[in-house]
Amino acid sequence: MLMPTILLYSDDRSVRDEVRGAVGQVTGAGESIEWLDVATYDEVIKRADAGGIDLYVLDGEADKVGGMGICRQLKNEIYNCPPVVLLTGRPQDAWLASWSLADVAVPRPLDPLELQKAVRAVLTTPLRQGVEL
Repeated sequence: MLMPTILLYSDDRSVRDEVRGAVGQVTGAGESIEWLDVATYDEVIKRADAGGIDLYVLDGEADKVGGMGICRQLKNEIYNCPPVVLLTGRPQDAWLASWSLADVAVPRPLDPLELQKAVRAVLTTPLRQGVEL
């Protein structure tokens, strides 16, 4: 995979900045990451329809339309949907992430190493094999 494209959804700019800062600009394999920052549901759907996304990072705590609902919609509507890393409000929300069909859930407060490990794992794991962290 050359230059993976990660769609990062949160209505909170500071969350998007925190995620990009934790994950960095380069994958574990040394490829540059192209980040697509979006703050609205409509923009997520527009970008999903356009294709070319290798990974979604969705904020489950976003206002108006949360990442959990968006994740479930994407997984049900896109054939071979790219993997989704879901940012949850707390560790106890893992069951909600499971309902949403997310590939990996990372709870708040965000641990930069855990988030980086999750993103790198899903970018390097073939689709449908599941991700073990």
